[in-house]
Amino acid sequence: MKRVITYGTFDLFHIGHLNLLERLRAMGDHLTVAVSTDEFNMTKRKVCSMPFEDRARIVAALRCVDAVIPEQSWEQKIDDIKKYKIDIFGMGDDWRGKFDFLKSYCEVVYLPRTEGISTTSLKEKIGETAMNGGFRIADPPQ
Repeated sequence: MKRVITYGTFDLFHIGHLNLLERLRAMGDHLTVAVSTDEFNMTKRKVCSMPFEDRARIVAALRCVDAVIPEQSWEQKIDDIKKYKIDIFGMGDDWRGKFDFLKSYCEVVYLPRTEGISTTSLKEKIGETAMNGGFRIADPPQ
């Protein structure tokens, strides 16, 4: 059995997240997803729209995901790879090179992001919509 793992916050789950998870699952027989806890995100100065429990439950509900674990620190990756007998560590290519140190434990792959979508861009659009009385600039009032 070929086992794959990835890590992420998965706030405001979107099609880019789904595309990445489906591509990673296609690389193996089992996909484990480590979802960043709220406490860990605070150390990264990252504020989430949804609590960890909700984000983890959404990810766990996907048919391409076999297991969800909490990501509590940067340092846990080597232990997770050993504990879960991981063959492939995968991340979006915006992280290219950042996890190459894991290559002595498993294969490391960086997959292209889905163009035109990110959690940051979604948050910006939501903010713009709120500032325009609930209308996007492209949506004229009726």
